[in-house]
Amino acid sequence: QVQLVESGGGLVQAGGSLNLSCAASGRAFSDGSMAWFRQAPGKEREFLAMITWAVGRTHYADFVKGRFTISRDSAKNTVYLQMISLQSEDTAVYYCAFSLNIYYGRDPDHYDYWGQGTPVTVSS
Repeated sequence: QVQLVESGGGLVQAGGSLNLSCAASGRAFSDGSMAWFRQAPGKEREFLAMITWAVGRTHYADFVKGRFTISRDSAKNTVYLQMISLQSEDTAVYYCAFSLNIYYGRDPDHYDYWGQGTPVTVSS
């Protein structure tokens, strides 16, 4: 069974940075794609970035370009999200997700597995 475990969330001051990790297990991760989403209280789950396992091709939501960077370490089955210049509006629970088939879109329903989320709070 695929398991995704996020870590690295926490409290950070506005303007600061955080690095999130998502450790994947339960199968060989040589295909498909991974993504990061976030969900703030009272809001819908929001796509941030995705990356393909095989070649590391990435795609970002426009509003995170230049601030968030997604990467993967295939040897460790781990995907990362580096976040800089964080602001209070970035406060949310951050989730990683796995799609068995490569998916570049932002619809959460296309993803097959989800982690439990890691909370990020940005204080202003």
